[in-house]
Amino acid sequence: MLGSMEMLYLCQERTTVALGDACASGELTDSGQCCSLCPAGYGVSVKCGKEDTKCQPCPEGTFSSSDNLEPCLPCTKCPSSIPTVVCSATQDTQCDCDSGYFLLRSYGLCAPCSKCSRGEGVVRECGPQGDTECKTCGPGTFIEDSTGTKPCQNCTTCSENEVQIRACLPVSDTLCMDRKLHILSRPESDAPRRPSLNEVIDEEDVSQAPGSPKFTPQEESNSSYNILVYVSVLAAVVLGLLVYVAYKCWRTCKQKKALTKARAAEMGTSTEAEKLQSDSGVFLDSHSIMDNLPSKGTKRDSKLDNRLYVNLPPHRQEELESLLQEGGPGWRELGVALGYESDQLELFGRGEAPAHTLLSNWSQKEGSTLGLLSSALARIERADVVTALMTPSQGVSVV
Repeated sequence: MLGSMEMLYLCQERTTVALGDACASGELTDSGQCCSLCPAGYGVSVKCGKEDTKCQPCPEGTFSSSDNLEPCLPCTKCPSSIPTVVCSATQDTQCDCDSGYFLLRSYGLCAPCSKCSRGEGVVRECGPQGDTECKTCGPGTFIEDSTGTKPCQNCTTCSENEVQIRACLPVSDTLCMDRKLHILSRPESDAPRRPSLNEVIDEEDVSQAPGSPKFTPQEESNSSYNILVYVSVLAAVVLGLLVYVAYKCWRTCKQKKALTKARAAEMGTSTEAEKLQSDSGVFLDSHSIMDNLPSKGTKRDSKLDNRLYVNLPPHRQEELESLLQEGGPGWRELGVALGYESDQLELFGRGEAPAHTLLSNWSQKEGSTLGLLSSALARIERADVVTALMTPSQGVSVV
């Protein structure tokens, strides 16, 4: 009798396991029934246990995009400056960042998309759903794209008429060669002819070195042509490097001249005040003299202090971004002076134009005036950028 009860218990246990394998939720009630999933737009109010799952509609501000056994999730909040598609019960909030950017939810800003490393392919492209997802190309796949924005491709299989020279690697495809291709063989003559004296000498020399290859005059000319191509490419590379070095030197000299002019203007104002004091014979306070002199930047600075950077003409913004991308203290030091954290600056540096990303993000903040930007540039000793910022634009006013 005891053996029959044990057999009955084992049969019931196997039936419960079989039902669990076929259950969509993968969970069972205490009585062995499959737990029901809550559909999209609904969340779990009472978890499955003694009784089946109980669901309720997602309240406003929450969502559930698929069948699940979890409560509704809170909707994501987008930055105020980004176009937004409002959250619904079945879909999270969609934040429309620019092309090449994605919403970094932990910081609430649009960050540059990541690129896959060498030997990795894209599994999911960067977009509203998040950053780029990469995966190392497995056996039978490869990726030769250097931009890091394409998925892995299937390796080529050599045909029966080809010989495999190199196997497929994660960074290169299979290399095949035709079986009938004779690279080092001489072209056979249709009619027999008597060999010349030079050919007899050549054959004797070759016979002394068994296994040495025979080259045709056409192959020798091809070799000379390849050498000429390599020399031309090398000359072009050297010329490009020289042009680049010359441009960097010219740009550095231009920045030094701008800084020298700014310092000379300050020294000139001070000298003019001292001269006025000595000619009149009356002692005057240097600060009162500076207030009465029509300096080039005082009036303009007072007007620009409260004006917003976002209203600066686009070509002026591009000029400032270009100066910050070049030598000297650049956009990263300016970001520290403006109060950004190092991890935020690290995200900006992953993009192609970090100076543009920094200033665009800063311009959306309250109080992003030209006066505040000038003070930050002065603290990192970029007088040339301050001079470019204070230079008036013909026919354009900053509101």
